[in-house]
Order: sequence, then C-alpha cells, then structure tokens
Amino acid sequence: MKKLLNTLYINSSERYLALDGENVVIKEHDEEIGRIPLHNLEGIVTCGYAGASPALMGACVERNIALSFINPYGKFYARVTGTEKGNVFLRKAHYQYSDDEKVSLSIAKNFVLGKIYNSRWVVERMTRDHALQIDVENFKKVSGNIQKLLKAISDIDNVDSLRGVEGKAADLYFSIFNDMIFQQKDDFSFQGRNRRPPLDNVNALLSFSYSILEGMCFSALEMVGLDPYVGFMHTLRPGRDSLALDLMEELRSVMADRFVLSLINRRMVTAKDFVQSEDGAVRLNKDARKNFLNAWQLKKQERIVHPFLKEKIEWGMVPYVQALLLVRFIRGDLEAYPPFLWK
Repeated sequence: MKKLLNTLYINSSERYLALDGENVVIKEHDEEIGRIPLHNLEGIVTCGYAGASPALMGACVERNIALSFINPYGKFYARVTGTEKGNVFLRKAHYQYSDDEKVSLSIAKNFVLGKIYNSRWVVERMTRDHALQIDVENFKKVSGNIQKLLKAISDIDNVDSLRGVEGKAADLYFSIFNDMIFQQKDDFSFQGRNRRPPLDNVNALLSFSYSILEGMCFSALEMVGLDPYVGFMHTLRPGRDSLALDLMEELRSVMADRFVLSLINRRMVTAKDFVQSEDGAVRLNKDARKNFLNAWQLKKQERIVHPFLKEKIEWGMVPYVQALLLVRFIRGDLEAYPPFLWK
C-alpha cells in the first residue's frame, strides 16, 4: 500500500516556490521563509500568483509530486505534468471501456450508487448522533426518499437517466443541509448550491473543499496509470478531468461535506474569516485558508476501515485506493468496480 505523505499548501499570493537541491524553497519578496524536503511530499498546491520555478516543476515531474495551482476561491487553474507514464495496455483498455456504452454505464452506476449511499448515511448519522437538534421525522423522510432512488439505479439503462436520479438525490440531500448546521446560524445559512463563484460562506467552504478533493482524485488516477480526463459519467470536454470528477462523486458527502459541517459546528471558522468581492463572490481570507488546510491535513490522517478491503487506511488514501480498485476492474481482476460505501 502506498504511504500517505504530506501535501504542501501555499496560502499567500506573494510566495514563490523554488528548488534548492532536494528541497522546495518558499520565498516571499525574495527572502526565504521556509524549506521542505521533496521526499516528504506527495503534492504541492499553491494559491500564489508568483508561481514556481521551472527547476522545481521539473523536479516534481521526475518524483511524481503533483504540483497544482488554484485561485483563492479554490478554483483549479493548472497542474504540472510531464511525459505520460503507466501501462499503455491499461490506458488502451480504459479508453475502450469509455467508448463501450454498456460497460461505461455499469461503472457510472457504481459511482452514483456510492454517492447516493454515502449522502444517505450522512443523513442517517445525523438522526443517530444529533436527534435532539434536528427534525428526526423529516430527516427520516428524506432518507427514505433517497433510499428509493438508490434502489432505482439497478433498472436504469442510460447515462442521462442516471444523471437525473443523481440530481434528484442531491436535491433531497441538500434540502436538509442547512438543518445540519447547528452553530452560527446567522452567519452560515445554506439555501442551496451556488458556485463559479460561491456567493455565501457555506458555499465558499464547500467549493474550496471540492476543489481540493478533485485534485486528490486527479493525482490518484495519474498514480495508478489511468487518464483522469476520460470518464464514464461526466461528459468528455476539452480540459475537463471527467474521470477525476466521476471518482470524487462518491466521496463528496463523507470527505468534504462532513468536514465543512465540522468546521462550522465546532466554530473552527467564523464570519470574520470571509471576504466578499465587488461581484458578490465570497472566499476565505488568507489566515482562514491556512487554518482550513491545516485541519484538512489532520482529517486526511484519520484512520478508517475500508469497507471493501476491510483494512485500516487513512482518509487521505481513500481516493488512491478507489483508483486502484478501478484499475483492478479494468484489468479484469474484479467483476465490477466496488464503490466506497461508508458507514
């Protein structure tokens, strides 16, 4: 099993990344403010506009360290990649499966099954752990309706219908998301998803966490030799990492949403941590992003029992493990792709 290493997050727009021997050097206004050995890293994510040196980019490519650039809202800009690696026969099989409507639908069904199953269990966990703080009857009703959609997946015969079921389940889940927020209700009110850009505090947190999770899924797929841009459910589009978006669907609620709810309900973020631009876009300020990313790193290190492998792994390893399981299916070692079903 791959070892979970650290991801370096650069939170300031004025910080520049350079290479010195086997170290990534962090500079601000031409002064060195820190350095970290490359062998401790599996990824670098920077919100900075100052950029990174070509030497560091080359070192990251050689060592398979994912170097990604995002904006302060968490929107993905670019990722540094080198020459394609991996098993050419695996990628060929991947492309063939993507072109096969029947096989592609079967994989997409399991991605959606994992997403709906996990969102339902987030609702169920709320009824178990916070029965005195929520309308249990309403939560149970929503959970039951999501369960009906879950059962409907097996009879679906096309991707468009599958997307429709996914959308209905998401609407049900987010219809009670605001009720899962117990603290700071005046400052953290959720009235539905909005993005590009996010227009309120809760959506700013969700969008930022989804961007980070998407990057983790992208890197995991590259590590196992799959093409992150060729998916089975999300439509193919130039520049869209469709398979990474497919893979992250089943992990949104259990990794990102629960993390955001925890930050709010534990008062690890407050209204003062956000700034709003003239166009209404809301984002975390510099210090808040740092606190967010520190908490995310700690979350990644928490250990769980993987529901399929029955082995203890870190949360941060889940995208990589799911990518490996997808490879096993494509190679013919598994009869179907096993989605991540959390409880």
